[in-house]
Amino acid sequence: MTNGGDGMGLGTRRRRIGALAAAIGLVLGLGTQAQASEREPTGPAQPNIVTALAYSMARPTVMPPHTNDWGCEPSAEHPNPVLLSNGTLVNSYADWAGLSGELADAGYCVFSANLGGAEGSPIQTVAPVAETATQLAEFGDRVLAATGADRLDVVGHSQGGMNPRYWIKYLGGAAKIDRLIGLAPSNYGTDLYGLLTLVQRVPPLRELVGIPFPAFNDQEEHSEFLADLNSGGDTVGDVDYTVIQTKYDEVVTPYSNAFLEPAPNVENILLQDLCPADRTDHLGITYDPIAARLVLNALDPADAQPPRCRFVPPVLS
Repeated sequence: MTNGGDGMGLGTRRRRIGALAAAIGLVLGLGTQAQASEREPTGPAQPNIVTALAYSMARPTVMPPHTNDWGCEPSAEHPNPVLLSNGTLVNSYADWAGLSGELADAGYCVFSANLGGAEGSPIQTVAPVAETATQLAEFGDRVLAATGADRLDVVGHSQGGMNPRYWIKYLGGAAKIDRLIGLAPSNYGTDLYGLLTLVQRVPPLRELVGIPFPAFNDQEEHSEFLADLNSGGDTVGDVDYTVIQTKYDEVVTPYSNAFLEPAPNVENILLQDLCPADRTDHLGITYDPIAARLVLNALDPADAQPPRCRFVPPVLS
C-alpha cells in the first residue's frame, strides 16, 4: 500500500489494522475477557464482600489485588499458579479482594478473570455453567502458557468451585489442574430452601429465570447439567479435591450438597467441626480467615498450620 492515491489516511489505516488484529485475536481464542484482564487495574484489599461489592459496582472491571501479573514466575516452593474462580452473580473482585493478596503474600502467582457475564458488567458467572467453564479453561491455558507451569491449582467459590469439574471432566483439565479447592461449592446444586426447585416445576418460571441467569437453572439440585456432571463419579484422574463448607450456607441448601463423595483424593471439611464459633455463611466464606488458612493448607500440605479458632460473623467475616 502506498502513502498516497488510495484516499485512506494513516489514522484510518491504523484503526483498520487494529480491528483486524482484534479479530485475529478472537479467532485464536484470545477473547476480550482475557485480553481485558491485562489492561484492567487492580483494586485495594477489602475486609469483606460488602465493601468489595460496593467498590466493584462503580469499577466493574477492576481485578483483585496482586492478580494477573503476566510476568510472574512461579517459585520452586509454589510451582503452580493459582486461578481464582468466582461464584454466580458476583465479579472477581467482589469474591477475591481479600484472599488474592494473602495468596500473593504467600508466594503464589495469582490469576483471575470475569467470565460468564457481559463484558464491563459487575454481574458475572451467570451464563450456562458449561459456557463459563469453557471460558475458564481457555483462561487457564493462557495462565499456563504465560507462566510456563505444567499444572495449576484452582480455588473456587460457589459455582466457581463446581464448574472447574466440567473443565476437568470434559475439557482436558485433569492433565492441567493439580488441586481444586472449593469454598461452599455447588457440587450437587441447591434447592434454595425449595424455591429454586419449585421454579423448575413451573416451565414458564424456569424459562423466565433462564433468560438472564441460565446458571441458576443449571445449579438446581435435580438439573440435567448436574446429573451429567456427577455421573460416573465425582472425581477424575489424580486431581486433589478439597471442599470447605459452612453449615450456615444460605445459598447451597442443604449445605451438605457442597460435599463430594468420599475418595482418597477428596477432603470434605465442615468449618464448624474445626471451630464452632465460626458463623460465616455462603457470601462471607471467601473472606473468612479460618477458611483462608484452610485454603493455604490445601495448596501446600507440607506447610499446613492449624487455623486459629475465633468468632467469625456472617457476611462481614
